[in-house]
Amino acid sequence: MASGKEIRGKIKSVENTKKITKAMEMVAASKMRKAQERMRSARPYSDKIRNIAANLSQANPEYTHPFLIKTHAARKVGVIVVTTDKGLCGGLNTNILRAVTTKLKEFEAQGVGIEATAIGNKGFGFLNRIGTKVVSHAVQLGDTPHLEKLIGPVKVLLDAYQDGKLDAVYLCYTKFINTMKQEPTIEQLLPLSADKLESDKDAHSWDYIYEPEAMTVIDELLVRYVEALIYQAVAENIASEQSARMVAMKSASDNAGNVIGELKLVYNKTRQAAITKELSEIVAGAAAV
Repeated sequence: MASGKEIRGKIKSVENTKKITKAMEMVAASKMRKAQERMRSARPYSDKIRNIAANLSQANPEYTHPFLIKTHAARKVGVIVVTTDKGLCGGLNTNILRAVTTKLKEFEAQGVGIEATAIGNKGFGFLNRIGTKVVSHAVQLGDTPHLEKLIGPVKVLLDAYQDGKLDAVYLCYTKFINTMKQEPTIEQLLPLSADKLESDKDAHSWDYIYEPEAMTVIDELLVRYVEALIYQAVAENIASEQSARMVAMKSASDNAGNVIGELKLVYNKTRQAAITKELSEIVAGAAAV
């Protein structure tokens, strides 16, 4: 059995760890609220540009943007993997990377080539470890995502798709459901699927006057639309990260409290055993005299 001094040292160590996890929980709770506000404020823009893109795609059928052209069989695909830069956020990264691994194995089984863009340190390191070709990456985005930092790495895959080098692009991120639930999501980014461009069939149709011309306007709008989808995914992932970190740190603090209670119980038992042993020795010595 460990001595009382060793047990006191363990109790002190766990108490120090609990202070750290409690502080991290409070910081994550503060950042989580800001991240959720940022995520929700980005949703109206994404919804509005989706409606405009849907109306434009129906209003000018004689011109079809490359983002809307579907291929029958994919020979090579691009994958955008959105993860966090830091750990200590529970199983958030593990869940999305497990889903990405399953998807990549499906592509490999079909003989489809893969090119990846990593957003976040965890995904970048993971893709390098499994040998996936990473054509671009963005790391150290901080707590506030900036679109100018995302455009460059993502544009590599968008240009490759427009040039016909890729047949599809998939976006992998963690969708924020609520504080206690975050859902790994893999969705097709390009070609734009019908459900993402679906508009109200019963509503009246829109017609537009294009300036300077329809091709220029639609090209620019659909690129902005794809960028908005990616920014929204990154915002969702950051909100999920802070929520998962807060829950993980709260669980760690609670577990540290339980460990401290158990160690104190062992310490009291050890101390009581030592006192009882000393009393027994005194009584035995007195009886021998």
